[in-house]
Amino acid sequence: MATMLSRAISLAESLGRLSSPKILACNTSLVKQPARNLNVHEHISYSLLNEAGVPTPKFGVAKTPDEAAKLATDLKTKDIVLKAQVLAGGRGKGHFKGTSVSGVKMCETPEEAKSLAGQMLGKLLITKQTGEGGRICNAVMVTQRMFPRKEYYLAVMMERAFGGPVIIASSQGGVNIEEVAATNPSAIMYEPIDINKGITKEQAERIVAKLGLDNVKDYISNIIINLYKMFLKKDALLLEVNPLAEDINGNYFALDCKCRFDDNAEFRQKELFNLRDWTQEDSKEVEAAKFDLNYIALDGNIGCMVNGAGLAMATMDIIKLHGGEPANFLDVGGGASTSAVKEAFKIITSDPRVHALLVNIFGGIMRCDVIAEGIIAATKELSLKIPVVVRLQGTNVDEAKALIANAGLKIVPIDDLDEAARVAVKLSTIVKLAQSENLSVNFEIPAIS
Repeated sequence: MATMLSRAISLAESLGRLSSPKILACNTSLVKQPARNLNVHEHISYSLLNEAGVPTPKFGVAKTPDEAAKLATDLKTKDIVLKAQVLAGGRGKGHFKGTSVSGVKMCETPEEAKSLAGQMLGKLLITKQTGEGGRICNAVMVTQRMFPRKEYYLAVMMERAFGGPVIIASSQGGVNIEEVAATNPSAIMYEPIDINKGITKEQAERIVAKLGLDNVKDYISNIIINLYKMFLKKDALLLEVNPLAEDINGNYFALDCKCRFDDNAEFRQKELFNLRDWTQEDSKEVEAAKFDLNYIALDGNIGCMVNGAGLAMATMDIIKLHGGEPANFLDVGGGASTSAVKEAFKIITSDPRVHALLVNIFGGIMRCDVIAEGIIAATKELSLKIPVVVRLQGTNVDEAKALIANAGLKIVPIDDLDEAARVAVKLSTIVKLAQSENLSVNFEIPAIS
């Protein structure tokens, strides 16, 4: 099961706000998970672990009920587990839409496996992470059920506080690691790795000693070293094994592994990135990726369009300073075209919760007049009825202002960022109050003759 720690790690890394691992582990409730860093299905994680020399239970992946039955037969055991391959935590506690079937089911026979797979495949799994809309299940993993005698936590991740990769380990695995950090922080160890030297055998043995596994020191040390090698080889941001379990025979297996990989390394990891399952990602984020837009959906009602991650963070902060809530993080980058800007508007305004839109562009490589052309085209094409506040500075800003002024549209141009944010918050509040009273506030553009 994916923990809140892994989700917090990913967002903190992508936005550059990771501080202390102890603080991070205890304060995850305000952080949302982005989808742009590659996240892969459990069966892919198992394959990567096996390739790296990290043991997992026997498994296979089925896309039809008959395939599930054959895989269950091949396992030659009555302890069979079917796991819905859906990129969401809490699968075991979730349920498929319209049924009581959860995303993780035990069975004893191939016939049962076939029946359960039929109730999972092609259906929407609803968990606390997916919301009521659910997420489609296109495959199930058929694997052998294990009976852990003891569970451990082991992760490799990039950590700003240590200036590079760090291995996190705990003898209290199988539960949310942030709960362990809150109740018993001494049960978690952090072993920073020198990126130039790599992990040493002494470091691996130190981790083994902390876990209390000296009786299998060489075996677990090799698992730790192999996991770190996989982390480097695959350009990972996070490899989180939870749990690493000891079975009743004294063997050790990775029963679950949360993997996340750096999108910036896609040119090196083409084979891995070809495994991306677009059906599991937010449709707006998928659409944004087609136009090289960086989009992350948030929970607020003020849409944001900016250029540059730093400016995006500042824009969201100043919106919150004035009492508003950003509805998204959308960075058009430095090379966006007029059509890309228009698509950005479409993506932002497709969210019905957006009551106002704030555009904040500082033109360097990105020209303000190109942004203005995109804004005008989108406003006309979409017949926007929500207020649009635009703050442009930099290259060709005068040309951009002239374009907006001559367009005859209800776009509010403001030079000062603080004032632009304040106005956007005020306008969004007006729209929200009007909607709550079933009133219409007319921000619609006038007819163009």
